Amino acid sequence: MDTKVRTREVFRTRLGFLLIAAGCAVGIGNVWRFPYIVGQYGGAYFVLLYLFFLLSVGIPLLTVELAIGRASRSSMAYCYEKLEQPGTHWHFNKWWQFSGNYILMAFYVVVAGWMLFYFCNFVSGNITPGMTRETAGQNFGELLANPETMFLCVFITVLFSFTIVALGVIKGVERFTKPLMIVLILLLFFMACRSFTLDGFEEGIKFYLKPDFEKFEQNIGEAIWAAMGQAFFTLSVGFGAIAIFGSYMSERHRILNEAVFIATFDTIIALLSGFVIFPACFTYGINPDAGPNLLFITMTVVFSNMTFGTIWGSLFFLFMLIAAVSTMIAVFESSIAGCIELFKWSRVKAVVINFVVIIALSLLPMLGFNVLSDVHIIGSNTGILDFFDFLVSNNILPIGSIVFVLFICSKSGMQWDRYIKQCNIGKGFKMPTALFFYYKYILTTMVIIVLAVGYYKIFGRA
Repeated sequence: MDTKVRTREVFRTRLGFLLIAAGCAVGIGNVWRFPYIVGQYGGAYFVLLYLFFLLSVGIPLLTVELAIGRASRSSMAYCYEKLEQPGTHWHFNKWWQFSGNYILMAFYVVVAGWMLFYFCNFVSGNITPGMTRETAGQNFGELLANPETMFLCVFITVLFSFTIVALGVIKGVERFTKPLMIVLILLLFFMACRSFTLDGFEEGIKFYLKPDFEKFEQNIGEAIWAAMGQAFFTLSVGFGAIAIFGSYMSERHRILNEAVFIATFDTIIALLSGFVIFPACFTYGINPDAGPNLLFITMTVVFSNMTFGTIWGSLFFLFMLIAAVSTMIAVFESSIAGCIELFKWSRVKAVVINFVVIIALSLLPMLGFNVLSDVHIIGSNTGILDFFDFLVSNNILPIGSIVFVLFICSKSGMQWDRYIKQCNIGKGFKMPTALFFYYKYILTTMVIIVLAVGYYKIFGRA
């Protein structure tokens, strides 16, 4: 084992690394977007299209970021400096890519706070039985109009996540995230199995996964974009949050093995979420939706009308809360590791300062739903939270991914041979050396398409 491995914390177990890296990838989008677009764009046909893009775009990008992390044994703070050729300036990219941690968390913690709020409401029995969609929408609107309640929920989730990160990589992040992810898996499987007993199971699964070529063909352009975009965005690549866990990897297993596991785990969580959502919706005659409406309005109505709905609603929002918190812990660790390396702070000092920064940044998205609701930065229908999402999803993630790929392909960067060598350390699937042309030209072009279509969908139809 090289000296860099001995001077840096490395996960004690392979399972710990895999579950924590998967926790970074598994997030809210797995539940509030993926199942709906599967049902919308042709069921099983769309799933096959998604798997194609996961193999051709998602997994290669995941291997790139993991390889950069493991080869440099550093966060975004110095990964470029350690791998670039002398006299080059790839490291200038670290500043805007590293900022993605903070911009993402500024709005993500707000949504995590909503999960905590709804979990507590179900547990305490505050959700009225037999709730209508109008009432559920009104309740969600009241939450958004109340910055004090949102702030309290955000404060609790952020404090909990940073407390775990403060304990360190092994004693904190690995020790606590691993059982959290196991609980998440068990909860999801339990709720998915329970769906088999619902009257609307067959109809819900038919809507969800039944191959519908007519629906697929009618929306082929939208389906291709949705599949490519989901395969890209679901893995959280492009701003170094995955690279930090690559830097804590052992050298016992090849990177392609780990990337395939992470992507597979992420996909299974997303697919199983549909087994929970659609049978429940069709059982109670409620049309499924996407986005926040699906979770905080549609599913609230479903559980409020369900026998033992308080229990099922509590379990569902506990699952969502764990998914959100696992991502928060992963991204917070990326921020903390970067600050420790950049500014030579202790871990505790970095945690305290980052806690204050994240809480302060989250005030803007929170207030964007009430005090600052008249502020629209990129369009009349988008608020501050949408703008933060736009910065990350439509800019930092795709552009950062392109930079990472060009970095490993460039003679002035990490260089292709070094990337291949790093990928093939350990046991497992071997990364082919003949993919250089594909990575440098085809893979980057596909990400550019994701970037361009994202801009068109926001600005081209104005």
